[in-house]
Amino acid sequence: MSTSVQERYFSLNRIILLAVGLWPYQQSKIARFQTALLLSILISIITLMLSRLCFVEYSFEFTINLLCASTYFTFFLIKYLSFWINIETIRYLLDNFQYIYKRLKDSKEIAIYNKYGNIAKRITVGFIIVAICNQACVTAVQCAPYIFDVIMHKNETYARRFIVALTTYFAIQEKYFYLFLLHLNTVMAVGSLALLAIGTTVLSCFKHICGLFRIASYRFEQAITATTLQSITLKNKTMIYKEFIYAVDIHRKAIQFAKFFVGGMERSLFIVTMITVLCMSLNLYGIFQIESPMQEIEKTVGHFQLIIFLLIYMFVANYAGQEMTDYNNHIFLTVYNAPWYLAPLQIQKLTLFLLQRSNKAFTLSIGGLFTLSIECFASLVSASVSYFTLMLSL
Repeated sequence: MSTSVQERYFSLNRIILLAVGLWPYQQSKIARFQTALLLSILISIITLMLSRLCFVEYSFEFTINLLCASTYFTFFLIKYLSFWINIETIRYLLDNFQYIYKRLKDSKEIAIYNKYGNIAKRITVGFIIVAICNQACVTAVQCAPYIFDVIMHKNETYARRFIVALTTYFAIQEKYFYLFLLHLNTVMAVGSLALLAIGTTVLSCFKHICGLFRIASYRFEQAITATTLQSITLKNKTMIYKEFIYAVDIHRKAIQFAKFFVGGMERSLFIVTMITVLCMSLNLYGIFQIESPMQEIEKTVGHFQLIIFLLIYMFVANYAGQEMTDYNNHIFLTVYNAPWYLAPLQIQKLTLFLLQRSNKAFTLSIGGLFTLSIECFASLVSASVSYFTLMLSL
């Protein structure tokens, strides 16, 4: 009985994606209802925040605060929509991972694929633990003022300060505070769960593609070895040609899968990148507009949390793209370091063709402007700081 890649390596992703109605294999009426409900929840908080600008007396600081929050929730919304629109792309990748896994016959190739599949699963577990800890911290922050009021009685209670800070920040009447807090927590839970499901699935797919690159490197290593070249016979030549064909085939598929995945989400990823840069700039500006950060600790901590989250998101996304480029470069080094110069002339010509092809840098580009890499991460952070300084100068 063949191993199911979905059950073995994407079981946790499947559970989380089912919770947000995005598992590509079970798009029933219930799943479509889930999608409509979650989209309406995410849209409702953005509409509410932007509507405050029409009904509240204008204040530049207040506008910046609302834009910080609304761009953050818009980030969740765009991520959810982009994944939902390209759900068939995810299904296509999962089907092809299963197809390639079934065709692997070499035990070492299967071991390589299992290694990267397990790494992808551990990444998913790690992000789930981080998400649970983050949710626990958010709950602790909300409950802390009421706990402090029980321990230390003062004229101005901590709970009262928390209510005033939140209602002032969003211009909400105090009588609607608990209703708004419930709405806000619901949106945060939905957005965080959706981002966790989407992010872990995307990273898992990227890890599986990295595994395919590594299998291609292994096949090139096996194609030209000193042992094979000691006695060049018709059988050895045939074996070398077969190994080259298998290696080129899986290398081509790995590149095709990566480009197909990023190409399908290119527009939405471009919008998400721009929103991320804008949101970070606004939060940096929000921190510097706080007159006394220690007295308004709630606002300061809120802005810092958003900035740290956006930095982690940008770094992880760009690191995944950089890793893909590095694995492709490893194939070039593998072919280059092999003793191909000892092979017959026909094999040497084929090897030089592979070197020429592998020498071309493989990158994942978004809209032709952003290339997923560590350098791009530094550029995005620099752009965020530049826009922030521009806001300060204005």
